[in-house]
Amino acid sequence: MWTKEPLPGAPMPGNGVCVIVITYHPDAAFPTRLLDIACQVDAIVVVDNGSADAELRMLREVAADPKVELILNLENFGVAKALNLGIRGAIARGYPFALLLDQDTCVDPDMVQTLLAIHTSFPRNDRLAVIGSNFREMHRPSPGSAELQPGAALWDDAETVITSGSLLPLTAHADIGPFREEFFIDYVDSEYCLRAAAKGYCVIKTRKPLMSHPIGELRRHRFLWLKKWTNNHSPDRCYYIARNNTVLLREYGKYSRIGWFLKSLNRSFRMCKRVVLYENAKASKIAAVVSGWRDGIAGKLGPRPARRAWAARLHFGRARPERRQGESA
Repeated sequence: MWTKEPLPGAPMPGNGVCVIVITYHPDAAFPTRLLDIACQVDAIVVVDNGSADAELRMLREVAADPKVELILNLENFGVAKALNLGIRGAIARGYPFALLLDQDTCVDPDMVQTLLAIHTSFPRNDRLAVIGSNFREMHRPSPGSAELQPGAALWDDAETVITSGSLLPLTAHADIGPFREEFFIDYVDSEYCLRAAAKGYCVIKTRKPLMSHPIGELRRHRFLWLKKWTNNHSPDRCYYIARNNTVLLREYGKYSRIGWFLKSLNRSFRMCKRVVLYENAKASKIAAVVSGWRDGIAGKLGPRPARRAWAARLHFGRARPERRQGESA
């Protein structure tokens, strides 16, 4: 039976929280991770972005629980559209909060309890757009978190927070608007936070880590005397990162026209330098960065255009496929 009793101290059902999880080729351990959050919330909406048959069978077994609603997309619509579908499901069920999670996030047993306590104690919670969860990087050593002193604030102000672990009050979400679907993936969360701030809403993040979360395919490299951690994103992700970052600099950066252009160019150059020094599939990733930067300058959004044949052949070694949710296949 796909059920798990709440741990001592965890909130019982009736807290008004609906979890939204976006899946894209989830691994076999996904149901176990979902159990850890299921006992903390009232409902779960799983939105799948075109997974394979064996993975869909696993998801249908999970969705046999009445607490879980499963939405199946026949293709990969991107993380933003999938999030919007899930949030619409939470709104239709009448829940006041949506908790967003990635399929590979491992939550702590007190995550929801802590997030709701912060929402209650925040002095302007009617103007609170999102509470982000601090996290431990799953594949990289993290410094130990200092214990909070009695009476200390449980949160810090933040400019942006990552999607996974974000608690959205849905009343504020109705005013801020949906996630920006033409971004597809990458900076979807940042754009939402910046848009919320522009409308006078607050974005905060917990001081205490509430989950373990992977960032890319982290690997440690050595170049001469230097040691460097890199995310090893696939070419598609390199494209979206370069493009969407450029769009954010243009729309939200406090720069002149030439200023945001140069800032975007510099960030794309630094990404290419990191690829050249440390990563595989150098040519295809650099071509993706250049293409993304160019499309960001031109304002061309949506899914990444099909790559030209010559670009696909420019490949200095094969990149390991990065099966991250929302990424185009």
